[in-house]
Amino acid sequence: MSFKDTVQRKFEVLQNEICDGLEKLDGKSYFKEDRWKREGGGGGRTRVIQDGDLIEKGGVNFSAVHGSLPESVKNSLEVKVNDFFACGVSIVLHPNSPHVPIIHMNVRYFELGNGNYWFGGGIDLTPHYVDTELARDFHSKLKSTCDRYSSQFYPRFKVWADNYFFNHHRNETRGVGGIFYDKLDDSKSGLTKEELLDFSIDVGQTFVPAYEVQSKNRIFPCTEQERQWQLIRRGRYVEFNLVYDRGTKFGLETSGRVESILMSLPKEASWLYDYKPKSEKERTTLDLLRKEVDWL
Repeated sequence: MSFKDTVQRKFEVLQNEICDGLEKLDGKSYFKEDRWKREGGGGGRTRVIQDGDLIEKGGVNFSAVHGSLPESVKNSLEVKVNDFFACGVSIVLHPNSPHVPIIHMNVRYFELGNGNYWFGGGIDLTPHYVDTELARDFHSKLKSTCDRYSSQFYPRFKVWADNYFFNHHRNETRGVGGIFYDKLDDSKSGLTKEELLDFSIDVGQTFVPAYEVQSKNRIFPCTEQERQWQLIRRGRYVEFNLVYDRGTKFGLETSGRVESILMSLPKEASWLYDYKPKSEKERTTLDLLRKEVDWL
């Protein structure tokens, strides 16, 4: 079995494990699967869950695509090789409750026709209201996963996440960050290709246990004002995904499946003109949406 086949098989298993875990956590709704094929080569499995007890809308996508890179992508990646293989699992969950955060995860593998490869991925958390205790727990779990492979991973990838998940036009981070890594190979990590795959799978397996803790406040009722704030914060999430997210851009530029690519968008969002925070919780959250916060 080739390494590409091994990556694809393990990522498919990871998607299954995460979907099973999220269905148990939600307790009401189930994933609907949509299998698709890409005209240029490859395909994937889009799984969407909606109108659950915990999750209003969420998706857990698997894709394994190959073919020729468009010139725009080659230029952005600064490569001259045409052939590529890309495989990954990507997740975004939008909860019903404003007391439960939005969460995103992605792990991916990319290989060029000349054999050059890299891994990328990470997890980040976007609370509607920042809870410092929950942010600390989230970062602690990510650090524990990273430390099993390198003591340098968490501090390095945490800063990377702060810089990547940043709405420049708003001058605010998307949430409380997490970890992010890209173009990681043996020369940049000190790990073998096989160890990097193990690391990416471990990042994926951190997802459900981390979100189970984050969802504990789902039991609290919400006011109309809290719901309005949730929709506004979802709007900021949409802004990042459509303006800055590399995965969204790559998928659209390589003729990926639009429904799967835009799965990350919420069912409802809002943009109110010149909105000003109406409560101390809203003001505190905005104050914490900045880089270089030490959550540990």
